[in-house]
Amino acid sequence: MLTVPDSDIPAATAEASYVISTLAFRFLVAIDIEDFSKLSVAEQARSHDDLEYAMSKAAASAALDRKLCNRQPRGDGELAVLHADADGPSLVADYPRSLASALAEINRSPNRCSRLRVRVAIHHGTVYPGQFGPVGSGPITVSRLVDAPVLRKMLKQRPDLDIALIVSAAVYDEVVQTLFHELDPKMFHRTNITIKQIRYVGYLHFTDLGFRDGPGDRSCGQHARFAGYGRAGTQVPAGSPG
Repeated sequence: MLTVPDSDIPAATAEASYVISTLAFRFLVAIDIEDFSKLSVAEQARSHDDLEYAMSKAAASAALDRKLCNRQPRGDGELAVLHADADGPSLVADYPRSLASALAEINRSPNRCSRLRVRVAIHHGTVYPGQFGPVGSGPITVSRLVDAPVLRKMLKQRPDLDIALIVSAAVYDEVVQTLFHELDPKMFHRTNITIKQIRYVGYLHFTDLGFRDGPGDRSCGQHARFAGYGRAGTQVPAGSPG
């Protein structure tokens, strides 16, 4: 078991930004462990511990303070509503990179019986305080995206990956296309997902070696890697087993 690192992030000086008292626009992150239900109880508990370590390490690298996030356990992962001053480019670029690095560190451990692999969805939308946690289109959208069959398929068909990432259309338009933090729109691929007769638009990215492969234009090769995962404008129905 790895020890959760102490955060190097300065303590917040503003009023606790995880408190949602009215309708707000926030970044949301949903993370699910692949094939969690197939693990033994001992493996599930260890996966929780290791995922907490990985998320904490990734958050510190992206200047995100998990103590200021509204975190909701999902059994096989977490849904987090981030603090109001969360930096979008750092969240979309630095957080997945660091999470992938932390997962690789965990999976190199000789004591693990199986690899820890996760699906990650990032969205920016509305949240409102509810009796059992934040409600609104934000939590619903990010939950639909992280459970999307196309994201599950990506992880199953790419055994070299420890993380499969999808961002919402709002995040793609508002963050990815800024090009900050070396974000590259060509590394994301649009897909339409229909769940319960509602269409959601997401942008898939394979988070293996970072958002840029290096010098030169490799957009053709990158797009070829998305073959079979739903082309732009293609509806991907829900219902694929997890």
